[in-house]
Amino acid sequence: MSEEIDFIPVLIGGDMNCYSVARAIHEQYGKKSYAFGRFAAGDTMHSRIVECSYDENLDKPEVLLATIKAFAAKHPDTMHLVWGCADVYAALLSEIQDDLPENCVTLYIDKDLRDRLESKSSFYRMCEEHGIPYPKTFAVTPDCFDQGLSEADLSEQAVGFSYPIIVKPAMSVTYWEHPFEGMKKVYAAATPAEALHILGLIFGAGYPDEVLLQDMVVGEDCNMNVLTAYCDRNCKVKLICFGREGLEEHTPTALGNPCAIITQPNPELQELIKNFLEKIGFTGFANFDIKRDDRDGSYKVFEVNLRQGRTNYHVTAAGHNLARYVVEDRVFKRDLGECVQNTNEVFWHSVPRKVVYEYVKDPEFVARAKELAAQGKESMSFDYGPDLFMNPMRWAWMKIHVHRYIDKFANPDNYK
Repeated sequence: MSEEIDFIPVLIGGDMNCYSVARAIHEQYGKKSYAFGRFAAGDTMHSRIVECSYDENLDKPEVLLATIKAFAAKHPDTMHLVWGCADVYAALLSEIQDDLPENCVTLYIDKDLRDRLESKSSFYRMCEEHGIPYPKTFAVTPDCFDQGLSEADLSEQAVGFSYPIIVKPAMSVTYWEHPFEGMKKVYAAATPAEALHILGLIFGAGYPDEVLLQDMVVGEDCNMNVLTAYCDRNCKVKLICFGREGLEEHTPTALGNPCAIITQPNPELQELIKNFLEKIGFTGFANFDIKRDDRDGSYKVFEVNLRQGRTNYHVTAAGHNLARYVVEDRVFKRDLGECVQNTNEVFWHSVPRKVVYEYVKDPEFVARAKELAAQGKESMSFDYGPDLFMNPMRWAWMKIHVHRYIDKFANPDNYK
């Protein structure tokens, strides 16, 4: 394809992930994106760079497919880049991608590989096979629980590691389809009795898959890391960016979402992940959650998300515009050349600097963040001049949204 071929960005989602992608597209190509989501989200409201439409049934494959077909039919001679911006939409696009119209292109693995990677149980088996480090894990099935699981069955001797432990669903997308009061992304259990209680809540809500009990990797938020990789249409890794997290959100439904990252190289881990992705035939974005264990300094991979992360703008801010990689590869069908492994340092944050400087527990991270800010090497996803200039509604939303985090961290009990 020649560069003269036009394209329309079609984003599925509406949160910060979506806005960050829309910003990267606008920065690189000057194009407005068209987003489709289930409900209105402040992250993309009052924006000049992304126009949103909503359908509360968009998480159904037939509805999503019909929505894309209807939009693409309005521009029959234009290529549509269909790009998912949430776990559920990445999974759905993987499922329906072969049925998309000819004037649509997307960036997802096939359903079989998707299913193997989405299940944390299956993913850990793949990690074992390919030498990717992960935490010790013990799986509990619904049938096992229904047959009368006891505290003794969850003892330290039975699970193979010490309490306190982590409890989390193996299938995140399925888990959120079975809500209950007090629902969290992950749980901590101090005793077998507490672990059994959490299992009762999860399975009692109708969740049908495995729940994992996992060795608690010791360390604060600043031990967490994120690694983003882009694999082209030929399943070759073309970009890897590693970032060290300094702070995460602590409200129950947002638990674990990074809100301060410094990008930096980690050559050994980057090469390990690159080889893994190419061996399994991955394509599109892979986003890994990784933690450094204070007990021995080793890194443990928790999971892989089959899309760019919610914080993906930190990669673009580090000098590697995500939209360019996708458009050049999928729309223009160009060779992206050798894999780029990021070496640039940039300080990205979704909360005010004041929050980062006050609540990050690692003084080294804070000192480096201050240095990078002083050098102008910092970024916030929503702080985009072309979208804020002479746009008072957008500017006001951004200021209110960002500064609410001051109260969230000061008074966390108000957000349970």
